[in-house]
Amino acid sequence: MKTAIIGAGYAGLAAAVELTTAGRQVDVFEASRVLGGRARALPINGFSVDNGQHILIGAYTETLRLMRAVGADPDKLLKRTPLRFEFPGEFRMSAPRLPAPLHTAFALLLARGLDWREKRAAIGLMQGLKTDKFRVEPDITVTEWLDRNKTPSRQRRLLWEPLCIAALNTPADRASAQVLANVLRDSLGGRRSASDMLLPQVDLTALFPEPAAEFIAEHGGCVHSGHRVSSLKRAGGAWLVDDMGPFAQIVLAVAPYHLGNLVPDLAHQVEHFDWEPIVTSYFSYPDWVRLPQPMLGVDAGLAQWLFDRGILCGQDGLITAVISAHGRHLDLPTAELERGIHAEIARLVPELPAPLSVQTITEKRATFACVPNLQRPAARTHLPGVWLAGDYVAGDYPATLEGAVRSGVAAARAILSS
Repeated sequence: MKTAIIGAGYAGLAAAVELTTAGRQVDVFEASRVLGGRARALPINGFSVDNGQHILIGAYTETLRLMRAVGADPDKLLKRTPLRFEFPGEFRMSAPRLPAPLHTAFALLLARGLDWREKRAAIGLMQGLKTDKFRVEPDITVTEWLDRNKTPSRQRRLLWEPLCIAALNTPADRASAQVLANVLRDSLGGRRSASDMLLPQVDLTALFPEPAAEFIAEHGGCVHSGHRVSSLKRAGGAWLVDDMGPFAQIVLAVAPYHLGNLVPDLAHQVEHFDWEPIVTSYFSYPDWVRLPQPMLGVDAGLAQWLFDRGILCGQDGLITAVISAHGRHLDLPTAELERGIHAEIARLVPELPAPLSVQTITEKRATFACVPNLQRPAARTHLPGVWLAGDYVAGDYPATLEGAVRSGVAAARAILSS
């Protein structure tokens, strides 16, 4: 019998592709007409953009593998550059093209904006993690971990805290040091290419979900977009989805806070979670407006990261500002927030004119708060044939595209082995 997958985000489609590749037939149900879940495309002023700007890194091996499997060539769809962390006028770290671990050591040694004491401390911190096999026991907050290692304040502000926010979408004083260590293990502590930045040159729906849906259809499966599932029923040892089926297995790949709507018995699995927002503002300027780099940090500003979609996607004049996690920006009226971010962009672009238009999108529950010792549910549930997939499911990674994809692959492989 077939497998039903509810939710066509990165986790659900990863599970579907993995099962399809193994010869299983799948039906994917998605409430929206646009695939991608919380990483999907939407139109703004004639541009196809995303409901939140995401980047990938070279360590995202499962995402890259599945992209290739469905014919979405990462070399064409992603702009690969060596790791570059830059806050103009304050800090810049670039990873040279040297074999690991020299690329990390030299990136820190040659970083601009840190003195030699701070550089030695940063290298010592990474070396200590490696010696401890990237285990932080007991799990503590990133702030506590930095305190224990006597990390200089400037190094925290310009390196570790921005990395924490970017990777975990959780402020350092709440974020899990162990999960950050997992990310550092696979990126800065991995092979040289693992730390490369992969910046999408297409919208997030075109990056993987649409090619995945085409792959599934070509192999006998079906993606039902615009179909909001309202009921799951157990009948004769199988499952019915809105009276469609029968299905031997069900993969619930919906946002965690929607679990209870489908299966009330599973709501308790995530009732202890807290959530972190992501605010994304799209500024449309005249075509000639360019940032000095495709991606730049903003030190002590309202925005945290700026992306030039003209450089990345050919969307000339479109600048994206991203603000992760809770912060003072949430207390500002939208218009005031947008004026403040425009002033920050103006410090980087001489003679910047007023924006032609601005669109701000706030995902209030973009990710779970990645706090220490968070109990995340397993893929297997107590219900026969029912599995979970999503970036919140138990695993090494925080709520990222790679975390979602890995959870989908894990659920699929568990189904195949069962």
